[in-house]
Amino acid sequence: MKNNVVLGAFLCLISAISWGAMFPVANHAFQHIDPLYFTIFRYGFVTIILIVWLLWKEGKQAFRFEGKGWHLWFYGTMAFAVYNLLIFWGQDLLGNPGTMIASIMESLMPMISIIIAWVFIRQRPHAFTMFCVFIGFVGASLVVTKGDFGAFFTAKNDILPSLLIFIAVVGWVVYTMGGSRFSKDGWSALRYSTLSCLLGTATALVVVLGATLSGYVSFPTVETIMITSPHIAFMVIFPGVIALVGWNYGVSVITPLNGLLFLNLVPVTTLVIQIVQGAGITVYDYIGTIFIIISLLTNNIFLRWQQRSKQPKENFEGRLQET
Repeated sequence: MKNNVVLGAFLCLISAISWGAMFPVANHAFQHIDPLYFTIFRYGFVTIILIVWLLWKEGKQAFRFEGKGWHLWFYGTMAFAVYNLLIFWGQDLLGNPGTMIASIMESLMPMISIIIAWVFIRQRPHAFTMFCVFIGFVGASLVVTKGDFGAFFTAKNDILPSLLIFIAVVGWVVYTMGGSRFSKDGWSALRYSTLSCLLGTATALVVVLGATLSGYVSFPTVETIMITSPHIAFMVIFPGVIALVGWNYGVSVITPLNGLLFLNLVPVTTLVIQIVQGAGITVYDYIGTIFIIISLLTNNIFLRWQQRSKQPKENFEGRLQET
């Protein structure tokens, strides 16, 4: 059991660092290749790897939908079409600042999930949690607007790409929530990841083909593919296969509460890589990142305190019932 916990924590660590490194790598690749085709190549290979892995580990019976085909397609589309296409499209439209903005939005996933649970499941969060959510969004706003809120909202070229990134992140939150439904039904993280990835990537392929036929994008040349092949290889191995399956497994072992702590490393990793690359980092990027880290940490500590305070009460009530 202890070994499983160590492995789960390690996989969550690798996943968070991989997601943080994903955006600088993608930004460099977008100098040569369109983000839509970059996504298709990336998850085309990821899908093939996952199919072979699932077939080897669980056999042909694992590819049965068991009446869950539409749900798999919906959640897969949220992750591998909505999230992957829109987040890189928005990042590319924003240029260099989009790298940090996309990373910051990614780290807001726990906060966004709290809002979604409140709106759709009527699971009202504690006031302190809502305060943490507010602090997190203030941090994100500082990074997105660079402290100049008025100029940002009058710059139409920045609003739409930022909105695309936000919608993308919401899509991944919905996908993550869907995973808990399948795990309760006894589905492994690998099975859910593979089948949802297969259906979602198929949807993304249809979208990209439509964009190609309309003339919005064109199929990359062989030279372009060769230049970006190292970027695609990294995206397939780390943010793709390892982060996708590793995160789902790691969270199931160490619990989502502990897993959320690792998301603090996403913007930190992006920030460090950008500093090493010599990219322009503003003071608002630093402050915004610190705000988000503080909001995640304090909310996590508060939730742990709530759990511990409830435990003695539940144990006491249980002893009363036994007597």
